[in-house]
Amino acid sequence: MTVAETQNGPSFLVLRVGTRRIALPREEVAELIASPQLFSFPHTTPLISGVVLRRGRILPVLDLGPCVLGKPSPATRFYLVVERRISNQRENCAIPVQGGCELVGGVMRPGEHELDFMAGWLDIDGDQIEVLDLERAIAAASASSTAPAPEAFS
Repeated sequence: MTVAETQNGPSFLVLRVGTRRIALPREEVAELIASPQLFSFPHTTPLISGVVLRRGRILPVLDLGPCVLGKPSPATRFYLVVERRISNQRENCAIPVQGGCELVGGVMRPGEHELDFMAGWLDIDGDQIEVLDLERAIAAASASSTAPAPEAFS
């Protein structure tokens, strides 16, 4: 993980999901871990690709690829352990990331996005990086997986 100066402002973790760079607020990130064994099981939720074991706990692996890229993320070398809120409780989950992550400081600006679950933009060295609202992304992926599938044959 590369650390940039945050200059006492908000900090974000920039990560790669497939070919797309996105950012998460630093306070949502617990740690970056080397890829442990992924345990898959049959299910119908496109967001969950399986579970990993970490520090004696089972963490669901949330593949953001289907909602961010429109397809599953490619094979990964690392997982980002993030904290999410469910009602009044917090739980950790893992997000597959490709390559390294970078801690950057910046001010998030609101703006138009092609994806409804992006919270804003960061301007990092001239690059515009979208900031992900993890809860809205999970809700969008869950809603799309519960929508009736289109009929394959007429």
